[in-house]
Amino acid sequence: MSNNDVQAAHCAHVASVAQWQDRYNSALLGVFGTPQTVLVRGEGPWVFDADGGRYLDLLGGIAVNALGHAHPALTGAVSGQLSTLGHVSNFFATPTQISLAEKLLEISQAPAGSHVFFTNSGTEANEAAFKLARRNNGDGTRTRILALTQSFHGRTMGALALTYKDAYRAPFAPLPGGVEFIPAGDLGALQEAFADGDSVAAVFLEVIQGEGGVRPLPAQYLRAVRDITSEHGALMVVDEVQTGIGRTGAWLAHQNPALATGITPDVVTLAKGLGGGIPIGAMITFGERISSLLSPGQHGTTFGGNPVACAAGLATLHVIERDGLLDHVSELGRWLQDEVAALIARRDSVVASVRGQGLLVGIELRGPWAPAAVDRAREAGFIINAVTPTTIRLAPALIITRDQLASFVEFLATLEPHSLSEGSHQ
Repeated sequence: MSNNDVQAAHCAHVASVAQWQDRYNSALLGVFGTPQTVLVRGEGPWVFDADGGRYLDLLGGIAVNALGHAHPALTGAVSGQLSTLGHVSNFFATPTQISLAEKLLEISQAPAGSHVFFTNSGTEANEAAFKLARRNNGDGTRTRILALTQSFHGRTMGALALTYKDAYRAPFAPLPGGVEFIPAGDLGALQEAFADGDSVAAVFLEVIQGEGGVRPLPAQYLRAVRDITSEHGALMVVDEVQTGIGRTGAWLAHQNPALATGITPDVVTLAKGLGGGIPIGAMITFGERISSLLSPGQHGTTFGGNPVACAAGLATLHVIERDGLLDHVSELGRWLQDEVAALIARRDSVVASVRGQGLLVGIELRGPWAPAAVDRAREAGFIINAVTPTTIRLAPALIITRDQLASFVEFLATLEPHSLSEGSHQ
């Protein structure tokens, strides 16, 4: 039976979105609620649902589909690798695994002695960083780990302990201990947290707090975190799961002059865009001392470094480089924010402000209309999401065009306050 035959057999009895949703609700654990629609195909920045609906995907699988859908370089790399060598245990290595690690060290501008640990996702990369931070304990008194208010680092237990939102945390208490939250961007609070000497093992942060409302941290704050962690021997862990791999117009957001200046972190975590749609994450440890904190047997993974996922990562990085997508993202991001700002200036729009960098953009509405705006957008043929009741997020494929984004700005201009009613938070 061919792959097409297998897919046809799955689709033979049920065809509509509603019927697929019923089957979903009967078969899958309800942690995501009922899906908005059921997608069956993708092409570039477009996706198509089981009812034949076509949508411009401005969410990109939440910043994952860096090359859009069904990019020939990605499908070629994955199918080629799978037909050659699909998986080996970590008792062995593969050329794609080694090559991707070398490429990540190159684009992260990591110093000599830096290393890469591959995972399957962003939360697993942050779990690895959490364990690494616990090993940065000096004489045993360095036990505190700092994270920021409005942070999001994942939903597994260690990453959840670093995530601020109480609605995510409370049902699973007690979480791994030692984590303290300090106000994001508050220099005084940062200095106070270090006032008792060298008890802090690490500071975790995102350069742009995506789930917190697409809010960039001030560049001077990032510089201050770097300075104070260096002074006290604590690790600066930068979560680039959402902002990395070209999302802001630089390979990594902390390298983007518009967001940060002169910062070399101790640890960077990656995922989302790294595989262009294939699950893969990574933790990069900067320098020999940091890279030696975890010794053989202290951490591991079954699928991390899988050669198919690594082939996808290499293909994604190659296309971003070959097609000049970093410059494209920078230019398009500036244009999009200018267009939304112009919309705000010329008429009484539902939009209050716009922020972000590159193609990670948050659009703040004048009221708690974001869930309703997501619904209206989908009805109009756009996929976006709401990260707060007042904020919608765009994180489209890096290959998206100006004309395609312009169609969404035109849609924004049609929204009226009276047409938006409160809906459920996406």
